[in-house]
Amino acid sequence: MSEASLAAAFEDEQAPGHAPYSLWAALRLWATLGWTSFGGPAAQIAMLQAELVEKRRWISPHRFLHALNYCMVLPGPEAQQLATYMGWLLHGPWGGIASGALFVLPSLLIMMVFGTLYVSFGELPEVQALLYGLKPAVLAIVLAASVRLGQRVLNGALWWVICGASLVLLLFKTPFVVVILLAGLTGWAAYLFSRGPLPGALQPRSVDFSQPEAPGFLIDDHTPPPERALADPRYLAAALGVGLAIWALLYGGLASYFGGILADMAGFFTKAALVTFGGAYAVLPYVFDVAVEQKGWVTTAQMMDGLALGETTPGPLVMVNAFIGFLAAAQHPDLNFVAIPVAGAMGALVATVFTFLPSFVFILAGAPWVEASRRIPALMAPLTAISSAVVAVIIDLGFTFARHILWPTHTAEASWRSLDVVAALISILAILLMLQFKMGMVRTLLACVAMGLLASALGLP
Repeated sequence: MSEASLAAAFEDEQAPGHAPYSLWAALRLWATLGWTSFGGPAAQIAMLQAELVEKRRWISPHRFLHALNYCMVLPGPEAQQLATYMGWLLHGPWGGIASGALFVLPSLLIMMVFGTLYVSFGELPEVQALLYGLKPAVLAIVLAASVRLGQRVLNGALWWVICGASLVLLLFKTPFVVVILLAGLTGWAAYLFSRGPLPGALQPRSVDFSQPEAPGFLIDDHTPPPERALADPRYLAAALGVGLAIWALLYGGLASYFGGILADMAGFFTKAALVTFGGAYAVLPYVFDVAVEQKGWVTTAQMMDGLALGETTPGPLVMVNAFIGFLAAAQHPDLNFVAIPVAGAMGALVATVFTFLPSFVFILAGAPWVEASRRIPALMAPLTAISSAVVAVIIDLGFTFARHILWPTHTAEASWRSLDVVAALISILAILLMLQFKMGMVRTLLACVAMGLLASALGLP
């Protein structure tokens, strides 16, 4: 970028119908959203639409929905990917990198602070009382997520069969990746066999480019794509090559200088980012399977605490990975040569970078082709099948959490005599608050914390 164009990018411009537009204005917006994007991916996407489309009129509704359709078929956190796409569309690759990073950075800093406090004070009775109410809320959140996703994707007999079969496979300890691959292949085979759209399959959000939109958008349906948006195979190869080179340099540096836990986490969180279709709740079972049951980096209780903290902080829910990375590194003997907060911060940073690096590559490499096509490929049947399997995966995770929350004595055979009745009541109430009374996530968590503190004060836990 030349000196003149760089200066122009930082100057506020006012075009008819839309808010002042500059790189500084965009950076301020991304930073603000990073600190205020509570409520999970649906709320974050709605916030992006409200700011970019309705309030500032920088992006037309059709262009916004077209980008969202692309992000929805990718593995990884769709809200962060959409923010990256919008930044790229407005200011090119560096704009995309800035928007995606600022969307995540605040929650990373918050998780580092929470991790330090958790390691230092997590065993105090007062903190345990607070967490006692949060854990049943986490169980309710996971089960409510399975209900909401099920209502969206289980709209035909085929999808119910895939969900049920996936749940059976999971109960027999079939690896997560195998279940997801089998579901996707089943959906693809069904699509090929039907030779057309399958009943109940997810459909791209309606994007009718034949209908005119209200004037005044900075980037509307008829805005010519900038040079950076041209679908050039050389650009695609370069973007993929740069992304792979960055990954290799970072991973190689960790393996050479630290090895052990940090290199293991880098490889694992990269794999998790590449195979977890269906949003943050889809990644949780895979992270639980590896980080808790296989590697033993954290305990089930610690992961549930991290999920509860992730629900109460801004940014993508998948930032629970940063909390897990913090605890895993802080507790691991490989990093005993540095202070616990420093080791934890290193782990959180590694988890975050390798979780989100694939998303940046997907957007920066693929966005020009999406802009050129303006149509979603015939991927809806496999995506619906994968989403149906994800419903089963989330239910299975809920079963696992329920065993640890409702039967905390960890007896060999859970029985009604060993049931934690208070925790069960808090979970049921949290589910009712979210599904029946439509209470927001943060308010539900605060209500559960209050109930947990009250139960502790009464000596009930």
